[in-house]
Amino acid sequence: MLDITINEPDRLVQIAHALSTRARVDILRLLNAKSLNVIEIAEALELPVSTVANHVKLLEAAKLIHTELLPATRGAMKVCSRSYDDILITLNTSVHWSKDDVSVYEVELPIGQYSTCEVHPTCGQASAEGMLIREDEPASFYHPNHVGAQLIWFRKGYLDYLLPLELPKNARPEAIEFSMELCSEAPNFDNDWPSDITLWINDVEIGTWTSPGDFGDRRGKLNPDWWIDWATQYGLLKTWRVDKERTTIDMDKVSDVSLADLALEGRHHLKLRIGIKPDALHKGGINLFGRHFGDHPQDIVMKVHYVLADPE
Repeated sequence: MLDITINEPDRLVQIAHALSTRARVDILRLLNAKSLNVIEIAEALELPVSTVANHVKLLEAAKLIHTELLPATRGAMKVCSRSYDDILITLNTSVHWSKDDVSVYEVELPIGQYSTCEVHPTCGQASAEGMLIREDEPASFYHPNHVGAQLIWFRKGYLDYLLPLELPKNARPEAIEFSMELCSEAPNFDNDWPSDITLWINDVEIGTWTSPGDFGDRRGKLNPDWWIDWATQYGLLKTWRVDKERTTIDMDKVSDVSLADLALEGRHHLKLRIGIKPDALHKGGINLFGRHFGDHPQDIVMKVHYVLADPE
């Protein structure tokens, strides 16, 4: 997430200018699901390639997208990817905690270190070196090897994780976030395969994201060489955030669940569940990516934003 305040006026003006035309916003929207080259963007928006190239330069200068040159049939092509899923702009700093006031407690938990699970085929796990367990065999999810998983997939069910809460005694949480790379789970892959993926914290349902598909139109940037081309390749990096008023996914409100509902006070750990609800509209499964698969070099990241209350 890009977090910027009005106390950074030059950067704020640069970002505002980059977002000031519909075409550039449409480019960011197109890059929500996958990376695209300039020609593909021009075709999708029905704009001249030269116009799109100029828009891309402005977005790149504002660091809202990043580009790389890749070999093409004739020469090279510029491939564009979005840099951020969220942009948080704070205008009234007088009523917000400053960055110096707020501390962040962060834990990155490997995706294979779940505490318990209930999964149904199709299901499986892979590490950076090869397949970890027998494919489509739920009992294998309890094999000790699961701690080394870098890609986990299942059609129905859930994974439970236990995470530490090592906060100072006088810490007052302001928000808690979980970010991870996810997509749906289809046979082989299917970019049009929706799935309702839900998170729970301490058994409280906080919000559901509908993944648009199981992405396999290109190789994931981090995938090991042994991984096959016709299977799932990458997901989207999503962030669930619970603060004192609501829950958001990538800063869009999804529920009224607040920090007060999570019973974090006095706890030394919390439980995170990632799963598909039995009554979900789209039961399209889950692919969960670790730092050596997909596009984003991270596992499950928890951040607790807190301030220190004055001692009594």
